[in-house]
Amino acid sequence: QVQLVESGGGLVQSGGSLTLSCAASRRIFSFNAMGWYRQAPGKQRELVATITSGGSTNYADSVKGRFTISRDNAKNTLYLQMNSLKPEDTAVYYCNVNFGDYAEYNYWGQGTQVTVGS
Repeated sequence: QVQLVESGGGLVQSGGSLTLSCAASRRIFSFNAMGWYRQAPGKQRELVATITSGGSTNYADSVKGRFTISRDNAKNTLYLQMNSLKPEDTAVYYCNVNFGDYAEYNYWGQGTQVTVGS
């Protein structure tokens, strides 16, 4: 079992920046992948960015060049640096981890609200 606790959300003006953190309750170095997803009101949850145990990253087209995902294995923490925020980035952001020999374990955090004012 893994507990994930997100933090760093809040209200920011358009063009501003925020950094989200996701602290895991166990060592993350063995996780196959970690990622950030978001869900806006009335919409489905969507992928924002992922990072593998080897450091490979993947981003949604809508955030490429503005968001950066990173992980600190020593601190068991995942980050999402968000720059040049837009009102359409407003959503609840969720941390996700996946691990296991067959990627059979999948856990979610409780979410953190990001609101971008126009």
